[in-house]
Amino acid sequence: MDHRSCKSSPARLSLIALSLLFPGVAASIPPMQDPSLIRETAVGFLHAQAVGLPGKAEIALGPLDSRLNLPPCAALEPSFPPGSRAWGSTTVVVRCTAPNPWTVYIRATVKVIAEHVVSAKPLNQGHVLMASDLILRRGDLTQLPPGIIMALDQAYGKTLTASLPGGSPLRQDVLRGKAAVIQSQVVKLISSGRGFSVSGEGRALNNAEDGQLVKVRSASGSLVSGIARPGAIVEVSY
Repeated sequence: MDHRSCKSSPARLSLIALSLLFPGVAASIPPMQDPSLIRETAVGFLHAQAVGLPGKAEIALGPLDSRLNLPPCAALEPSFPPGSRAWGSTTVVVRCTAPNPWTVYIRATVKVIAEHVVSAKPLNQGHVLMASDLILRRGDLTQLPPGIIMALDQAYGKTLTASLPGGSPLRQDVLRGKAAVIQSQVVKLISSGRGFSVSGEGRALNNAEDGQLVKVRSASGSLVSGIARPGAIVEVSY
């Protein structure tokens, strides 16, 4: 985190030097806003906005313009421009509304450091993920694509929909959930309605995860649709 105060402007330094040589001039030097307070306001705002992010926030501010000579402010008001947030490269707006309005824009960088799941080796499309396939790596989440998997148990047993080189961050969009029902598998049909519940067998016509729709050819040859459940069960409602 960068806590350095901005350097005084050349004009300000000249006024200070003049006041030392001619003490009577000091009373005529108008007060100026302390730039360190502007920076502290921006850093505090970014830390508050970073609460709840999935990792440790590391904040660095860009420099203020050294030529700024701003009148002092009674209350500094930080905010984001529209579309900005405490993530990656961003901007903080610090405003003064009274007694003399002014606005300063400060560039900042917010890193979010956390462990995330990466492939331990090259993995092929269609592979069902096991413990030996994955490791945790610490890094800056703001430099990674969205949907990164943060915990190993969120990936175990799921199937890759794309091949991955070793060391690739694991994303939600390349994972397919563990199938509750597999195509051609014999499944148990549970049919229920108002006042009745019956069961039978059939053969699944497609793969389906828990909660997804699956078509089944029943023992009688009729085609039915239902909701896949773990254990090769299909719920059919009427």
